[in-house]
Amino acid sequence: MKIVAIIQARMGSTRLPGKVMMKINGQPMLWHVINRLSCSKLINKIVVATTKSSGDKIIADFCSKNGIDCFRGSQENVLDRYYKAALKYKAETIVRITADCPLIDPDITDKVIRGYLNHSYFAGASNVVKRTYPRGLDTEVFAFKVFKQAWEKAKSRDHREHVTKYIYEHPDKYKIFSIEDKQDNSSLRWTVDENRDLLFLRKVYARLQSGNNIFKTPQVIRLLERDPLLFDINRNVKQKASIN
Repeated sequence: MKIVAIIQARMGSTRLPGKVMMKINGQPMLWHVINRLSCSKLINKIVVATTKSSGDKIIADFCSKNGIDCFRGSQENVLDRYYKAALKYKAETIVRITADCPLIDPDITDKVIRGYLNHSYFAGASNVVKRTYPRGLDTEVFAFKVFKQAWEKAKSRDHREHVTKYIYEHPDKYKIFSIEDKQDNSSLRWTVDENRDLLFLRKVYARLQSGNNIFKTPQVIRLLERDPLLFDINRNVKQKASIN
């Protein structure tokens, strides 16, 4: 079963334009997401899905320079972009990741993938059905055929713009296996929407990364326990409304 991680990336963020190419510890945020996912034991291929907009050429050029597979598609119809990227790279299972999560943990991503593989009679698996993990470790895994059905049936602009919203809003047709942690760390914010988020992530990387080593979620948790003032950096950033 070919498992393809598709990373959603574009430069046109509303609150922090260009964030996916902003540097953390000397490398673009997108590089860190790819570097971390490359440590997955289950993912067969990593693809960056960006847009055909001229502003996103920098992402395509970065991928080309670094030997990373890249697909350029619709700017507004993100579901179409995902579906066509999956089609091009012959994905049988799609792992959805966003490029603004530079602490994505390959162990947790593998846990979600394994959850789907062990319950393949479900439409997919996700660790955001009931949030227990820090925001920024979001992983959704779906069968290609489920994405194809959503691509064929989703007609509203909202459903085309938000990749998995159609699936979540039809629970009678699509059962999603929920991956949850024993501890509830859902109040922790490890994604990037504003400068305060970026500052937080830069401080975490400065404290934990040496070279290209991959530090994991338990190490970040221990760091926050040792230095609780780090919480205050982005504690009050409001998450944009979403289906999750």
